[in-house]
Amino acid sequence: MNRALYRTAALATLQAALLIAGCKPAGAPAGMAQRPPPEVAVYTAQAEAASITVDLPGRTAPYLVADVRPQVSGIIQKRLFVEGGDVKEGDLLYQIDPAMYQAAHDSAKAALARAEATLPPLRNKADRYKELVAIKAVSQQEYDDILAVCAQSKADIEAARAALEAARINLAYTRVTAPAAGRIGRSLVTVGALVTANQPAPLATIQQLDPIYVDVTQSSASLLRMKQSLATGRLQGARADEAKVKLILEEGSHYPIEGTMGFRDVTVDPVTGSVTLRMIFPNPDNVLLPGMYVRAVVQEGVQASAILLPQQCVSRNMRGEATCYVVNASDKIESRILKVDRAVGNKRLVREGVASGARIVAEGFQRIAPGVAVKAVPFMAQAAATPATAAGAQPPAAKH
Repeated sequence: MNRALYRTAALATLQAALLIAGCKPAGAPAGMAQRPPPEVAVYTAQAEAASITVDLPGRTAPYLVADVRPQVSGIIQKRLFVEGGDVKEGDLLYQIDPAMYQAAHDSAKAALARAEATLPPLRNKADRYKELVAIKAVSQQEYDDILAVCAQSKADIEAARAALEAARINLAYTRVTAPAAGRIGRSLVTVGALVTANQPAPLATIQQLDPIYVDVTQSSASLLRMKQSLATGRLQGARADEAKVKLILEEGSHYPIEGTMGFRDVTVDPVTGSVTLRMIFPNPDNVLLPGMYVRAVVQEGVQASAILLPQQCVSRNMRGEATCYVVNASDKIESRILKVDRAVGNKRLVREGVASGARIVAEGFQRIAPGVAVKAVPFMAQAAATPATAAGAQPPAAKH
């Protein structure tokens, strides 16, 4: 009985399905209704002048470094500067005990006076002998001897005068002064310490910080690429005295004053394969201190007809090649292989792969593939309504 009921119900269900299928219009498609083409936001590539810069790491270095060293030996009596303060050239920094040098100076002064005292009587005697030798009252030999003694006395005076000057210099060296203007560091000796003339260890160090140097390194390969671009005319370089450099501090902030290029080293470091570049930055507020890590943004030149694409337009395929999706004249998707150079702001500089006027897909990657017909809308108009960082707005492949 139950089996008969099951067969009757199955037969009724099959008949209902056939009846529904038979009622479908003859022209309806077998699947769902045809969907409209997917909408994608496109960025129109345009040739424009672009300033080509390179971001290089480096460290600051003082414009001038002067070590303060004693030039005479003695005991430090006084320290006359504030550690970490600014000093001017010639400011008194240390006082070395001058007693011994004062005594030597006084002795040399007395020796000079004694030498000068012997010359007048010898000169008078020579004058008298000159008259007497004319009348044969003294011999010519005696006259020659007195002239020699006068000359020797003059030489003794000059030697005594030089000894007095040396003593005066040594006495002045007991006052240790600043050899240059700048900011002085901590004192490496204390009052009462014994110092020696021209000792290897400095008493203190003075550094001039305004202006200040920034030394960065650039790879020789990057330097060669830049020279090739300049030689072929693709890149137009600025003169060395016009090249401006911007600075990014270690915490990410931008230094407010631009610097200038000082020089580029002529030797490549065989260990790192890089050359050293030196920039000069004004430092009126002493924001930059020696040894700080910084990043210098150096302008290499200007490319007159550069193709710049937003970062989200460029992706990488499985082989690591830079690619993008282009909407062709038939409103269909094409995949292009690109040769990209570097980042310029938030865009990528493209050397080959697309030309000015090409429509590059910037949003809507999840609904497209090569050969698919799409509806293109301007990228900026869509970005104003929906942020480019919204979910699903990025291409599936990793961007470069």
